[in-house]
Amino acid sequence: SLHDAKLPYIVVLTDPTTGGVTASYAMLGDVHIAEPGALICFAGPRVIEQTIRQKLPPGFQTAEYLKEHGMVDMVVARKDLRATIGRLLALLLPNNVAA
Repeated sequence: SLHDAKLPYIVVLTDPTTGGVTASYAMLGDVHIAEPGALICFAGPRVIEQTIRQKLPPGFQTAEYLKEHGMVDMVVARKDLRATIGRLLALLLPNNVAA
């Protein structure tokens, strides 16, 4: 596993990332990158509101909202993902293995 090998688990959340994927491995990463405007959720707003009996703010399931609230580390356009992941690997891998 990545953990046993001491390698970072970098997750890229695209639009949409929903349901069981979100509830399972998508949110277990060491670093979470989301695409701008991506819908990231386990259940729809109505289901969540009925479950917690609270009104939720608009856009609470967007990449930007989740970043503002610490659930996503960064929001990066798809065209910039390769460079961003490369920089992350250069920072996180021992002995600059990513180079």
